[in-house]
Amino acid sequence: MILYEKKEEESKKEYAYRILKENIMSLELKPGELLSEVELSEKLNISRTPIREVIMRLKNEHLIEVKPQSGTYVSLIDLNLIEEAIFMRFALEEKVLKEACNYFPEDKMIELEKNLFAQNIIASMEGGEHEFHKLDTSFHETLFLGVKKKAIWESILKISTHYNRIRLLSQKKDSKVLVVKQHKEILNAIKNKEKEKVEDIINYHMNDSMKSWEYLIKLDEENSKYFKISEEK
Repeated sequence: MILYEKKEEESKKEYAYRILKENIMSLELKPGELLSEVELSEKLNISRTPIREVIMRLKNEHLIEVKPQSGTYVSLIDLNLIEEAIFMRFALEEKVLKEACNYFPEDKMIELEKNLFAQNIIASMEGGEHEFHKLDTSFHETLFLGVKKKAIWESILKISTHYNRIRLLSQKKDSKVLVVKQHKEILNAIKNKEKEKVEDIINYHMNDSMKSWEYLIKLDEENSKYFKISEEK
């Protein structure tokens, strides 16, 4: 587990929550990994009572699973939660992009261009998946902020924890160059006000991602154990 510097205004409990969540979301703590309250308490320099409260908070966010008589585990990546996140993102990102084609502020356009430039640099190198994933997420966030939909983006983040973990896992396997290409198409559509291209771009972006995820889930021996496959809807 990676320990980051404590922020000045953070309580010990908030610090423990942030560190534990960031390690889960970055896959530093693997899906299905057993967690020890004693070890967490020692590493984070916090008593076990607030650690239990942090665990319950993350359990409510579907990132930790507590099994009676068995232990506390990092949640497996839940395909049902991914499906719900995709449904939400597909519908909302299409509307956001169409709105962005009507008008998108210059300062946000510059942010997208700088972000894409940084993505291109990382995509040309080996490794850098975590940095690339952050840029990828920031790119989409800027799209929402550019059309003044901050609250909607925050709602998407809340439902996208499992979605973002599979995205990061797939970026360890996939060509980052393809993602950069897709983001460039999004940027060009906004610049050229090509609203009619938005649906095809989003469809391609989502469908291509889902194909790589299907490989991870069904065929990748190293990573298939990280998924929870349930028939419940």
